[in-house]
Amino acid sequence: MKQKQITKPDLSRIRDILSKALDLQTLNLTEVSALLDVSDKELWLEICDAAGRVKEKVYGKRIVLFAPLYLSNECVNDCLYCGFRKGNKDAVRKTLTAGEAVEEASLLAGRGYKRLLLVASEHAKITGIDYLERIVNAIYDNTGVRILHVNSAPLRVEDFRRLKASGVGVYQCFQETYHIPSYRHLHGTGMKADYAWRLGVMDRAIEAGFEDIGMGVLLGLYDWRWDVAALIAHCRRLINKYGFGPHTLSVPRLQPAQGTMVDHLKFSVSDEDLRKIVAIYRLALPYVGVVVSTREPAVLRDELLSIGASQISAGSKTSPWGYMKEGDTEQFEIGDTRSLEEVIEKIASLGLMPSLCTACYREGRSGERFKHLAEETLIKNFCHENAILSLKEYEEDCATGRLKELLQKLLDQEISQSSNGICDKFKLIEKGERDIHI
Repeated sequence: MKQKQITKPDLSRIRDILSKALDLQTLNLTEVSALLDVSDKELWLEICDAAGRVKEKVYGKRIVLFAPLYLSNECVNDCLYCGFRKGNKDAVRKTLTAGEAVEEASLLAGRGYKRLLLVASEHAKITGIDYLERIVNAIYDNTGVRILHVNSAPLRVEDFRRLKASGVGVYQCFQETYHIPSYRHLHGTGMKADYAWRLGVMDRAIEAGFEDIGMGVLLGLYDWRWDVAALIAHCRRLINKYGFGPHTLSVPRLQPAQGTMVDHLKFSVSDEDLRKIVAIYRLALPYVGVVVSTREPAVLRDELLSIGASQISAGSKTSPWGYMKEGDTEQFEIGDTRSLEEVIEKIASLGLMPSLCTACYREGRSGERFKHLAEETLIKNFCHENAILSLKEYEEDCATGRLKELLQKLLDQEISQSSNGICDKFKLIEKGERDIHI
């Protein structure tokens, strides 16, 4: 089949859209649709290049690092694509106690992580708000973790208020797919079968006080173009209503898992498709953090950092108690098995800045304020210095051997280029002070 020849008006239209995105303006749905309709490979290279420039314009070179901490795989839902599904009779079930969650969080903090994403399956009697509060408080009280985000089942407004009051930064929940017939087929039983309840989750979270929310779809459950457009439409509705939309957009791609009953090929998303999706998210909503998990292979994840991704997990395990021992049921298969140390080294070798920073959540740079700072290209000034300070802590506390030498050279270069008292802050860190940020 011959590739469609792009016409000059089409080319001019796409370049106008890219120019708008480079001015850090949110794209409308007509403009998003135009990008989704592009088939010319050369033009896609131009689109991806523009997305990379938008990312650097907003966030500079910093790449945020975190780890998920899975709390439970006991679930009342029967999502056909998930290893935690109720119908997976071979699953080894586990819910962490508060003490076990502290053990895993302490282990991760010892490796250098400062932010964790707590992930819980849906079971109101086991992993409801009382449980989540208890876990969050225990980790904050007994570990060096500075910020916790939560990916959990949708809650009522009053329960979201309790979760927010416990000190959680981002609340994350994915619609999975916006295509209603597919959603109903994939989620036949359990609380998750209620499409509308899940669709309204971010309104309830925002009403309860969450200004930082994380959204996404599970790519591969339906036509990715449909779901990408629908997700952006959802984001735009939130922006129009509240003045801000998601803090992050994630790009999880359907992966094999034990006990699943879904056709992985029917709506498969290729590596090339995933590059396009990352670019479109970055261009459509320039201020958001685009998150790539360890579902994806290492080489592809490294490449996505130049297209628009700004946050990645590292050294992840996707089963409860997974950091302490192997073998229990995972939610999905992991594609990138590199440790935090290896990922930090790779990011630095690409000329980017690894960041373990958690400052914005605790300094009130969230919601509409964060969006404004990002769109005015001001947030990257905070991001860069805080990334350097967090990396100095990591170099002092965790790095060894070749990585320590690499980071020392990188940090020495930053001292020589900085006029903001960074050298004095480094000396404080060397003397034992921690959590220095702006």
